[in-house]
This record gives sequence, structure tokens and C-alpha cells, in this order.
Amino acid sequence: MRIPSTQALRALDSFARHGSVWRAADELHLTRSAVSHQLRLLERDLGFELLQRVGKGVTLTPQGRRYALDVRKALSVIGEAAARHESKGVAGSFSVSCTPGFASLWLCTHIGGFQDMYPDVALSIQTPRRLDDVTSPDADVFIAFGIGNWPSHAVELLCDIEFTPLCSPSLLNKLGGLPKPQDLLRARLLHLVDFEDWSRWFAATGVENPDPECGTVFSDMNLVFSAAIAGQGIAMGDELTSRKALDEGRLVRPFDIAIKSPRSYFLVAERAKADHPIARAFGSWLQSRLAETAPRQSLSLA
Repeated sequence: MRIPSTQALRALDSFARHGSVWRAADELHLTRSAVSHQLRLLERDLGFELLQRVGKGVTLTPQGRRYALDVRKALSVIGEAAARHESKGVAGSFSVSCTPGFASLWLCTHIGGFQDMYPDVALSIQTPRRLDDVTSPDADVFIAFGIGNWPSHAVELLCDIEFTPLCSPSLLNKLGGLPKPQDLLRARLLHLVDFEDWSRWFAATGVENPDPECGTVFSDMNLVFSAAIAGQGIAMGDELTSRKALDEGRLVRPFDIAIKSPRSYFLVAERAKADHPIARAFGSWLQSRLAETAPRQSLSLA
């Protein structure tokens, strides 16, 4: 049985999730050259190409993407096996502060797996008013959406996010389809908090004379998705939190084009709480589950 280096497999998994060597290096606490070296060694060991140059950057080959997906599943199985054996003695009350959209659209659909692994943990989940708020004294850890700038806390990157237009199948049919990005100007746009994401998407796709500051603005991603599913307009959403609605056919992607968000999801904790056994167990489970449910790769634009 050919089993490549575990460190090389982790480098591949991290690169596949983040799409860049420097992000993978930050997550693995390695230098960029070390990550690149691991990927080259893995290619040599496997005997097929994992990477290909696209412009000035590097991305996975189609075969590399398929292999990375298999590796991600295998690493998740290994991580969960270790967690099951470590679960004995992990007990007590534990509070998680999580952004509303991530909490309702992802965490609440997976949290039963954590409770099955750690039945002696009394878990509570709360939501803050701001997506980057890590100030609640009642929370043990925070799942926050921001740029990672919380200097007095322990901060761990959970996942990067790509935004893409999403709408209901009925609205897409009503509009007669959307063959090209310019056609979105015929539709009502739905916004979360401000107009930034739509403005960036139009700029990245070269749409001329857009008016992104029209439509309806919502304070919560749940409301954005509810309106989109009801056919009230087109949302700018991410495939991680919309995965269930996409799988069930309640939402569709008119375009296979996404923009990378300047913000990401992070696991944040006060330094004194970061090494608590429950915090470590929750962080490990969260990383493993996110790896299993990672969105498919799109044509990503800066």
C-alpha cells in the first residue's frame, strides 16, 4: 500500500481549500517554500501532476482536485477516529458565539455530530449583532467573520469564502435565463448589510454601468436566503452556507463565477480559554467537518 507523507497530504488539503500557498503555510505554521516543497515531493511520489500554472499563479489540475477531495475525506476519518478516543473526560459547559448565518445555515445542521462524539459537553450557541464581534463575556469561543485582526485573542482560520449569485429556479425561469453577467441588471438584487459584494462581483466580471445600490438590504443572511428562495430577487451568497438549499434545488447558481471575499471565518478565543480541552475538541471537530463539506471549486476572480 502506497501511503504518502502525512505532512505532504495536509499541505495538499490546505492548498486545495485555500487556493494559495501562503494561506496553506499560515494554517500549517510552515514557510511557503516548505509547503511548495511538500507539494513537489507528493507529485513525485504519486507519479502524476497535481499543480498547473494559470497566468502568474498555480492551481490544481483536474486530477489533483479529485485526489485532494479523496485526501480530505481520509484526513477527516483519521481526525474523527482520534477524537472518538479522546472524548473520554471531555465534559462541562461550553458556549459558542457564532454569526447568525453560519449558525443557522451550517452549524445547526452539523452540531449533532459534535454532541454524539462528546455527550458530556453541555453546549450552548449564541449569536452576536456584528459578524466580527468577539466581546461577549459569556462565550468560550467565537466563530467570527472578519479579516483575522483580533490581536489579544488566539485566532485560527476556519475557511475562506467565495461569493456568487444565487436565486430560485422559478425566478431564473421567469427571467428567461441569465446567459451572461450583464443580464443581472434586469433582476432585483438582494444585499447583506451593504452593497460591497455585488459591487465587487460586477467589477470583477466586467459588467458595464451597473447600479448595485438597488434592491433590498437585509441585516441577516437568513433573511437574504429566505427572500432569494421565495423568488424575490438574486442574492450574493457563499456555497458553504447555501449548500443545503442548493442540494435541495431551492437555490441555483446562474453562473460558475465567484469572487473571493476579503473576509473569512475564524475560530477565536481568549488566550486563557483557547487551550481548554473542550475548546480544543470543538476546534478539531469544526475543522474536520468543514473539510468534509467544503464547496466545489469555481472560476474564482480576485
